[in-house]
Amino acid sequence: MQKLTRITRNPEVMGGKPCIQGMRVTVGTIVGLMASGHSFNDILKAYPYLEEGDIYEALAYAAKNDIIITEFKD
Repeated sequence: MQKLTRITRNPEVMGGKPCIQGMRVTVGTIVGLMASGHSFNDILKAYPYLEEGDIYEALAYAAKNDIIITEFKD
């Protein structure tokens, strides 16, 4: 399995939740958006500073770490 390099955890950023590196976008936010039916393109439009690879890594991180979606409300 390839190492995930775009996901970081810092206790001083977003309460220590896993985030896209250098951003305040959490893995839970990305997973929640996907779970509620948003596409990659929808997410990239809403967060234009993200790259497609950020979304893939967020989903891979969530799958590997059993992330529970508690952050996103549609």
